[in-house]
Amino acid sequence: MTPLRQRMHDMQMRNLAENTQTSYLIQVSCFARHFRRSPELLGPEEIRAWLVYLREERKLALASLGALRFLYRVTLKRDRSDEDFPLPRKPVRLPVVLSLEEITTFFESVASLKHRTILMTA
Repeated sequence: MTPLRQRMHDMQMRNLAENTQTSYLIQVSCFARHFRRSPELLGPEEIRAWLVYLREERKLALASLGALRFLYRVTLKRDRSDEDFPLPRKPVRLPVVLSLEEITTFFESVASLKHRTILMTA
């Protein structure tokens, strides 16, 4: 086991879930294998290149972002700005708005007058 992997076990002290720990180790090892160097030797440019690779070529969500943040900020104790680890924007989802016909059908499907009145009031 490499010394870096041993230091990554800080995750246990921080009480991260077992699946999170496993995922972080896998993602960091994939990151290192991609560049064929230790993550200690990789900097912001490689991080950006890795994130672009995940997004563009492998069509993956940026799941390794948390692993890389943990690796550099906690394990390696390097100050990295948020610009080094850009958070993807969450897509804006509009609420579902029912049409007048759908609302009428919904209220008509409620058999009890009492329950229909309560729902219509709410």
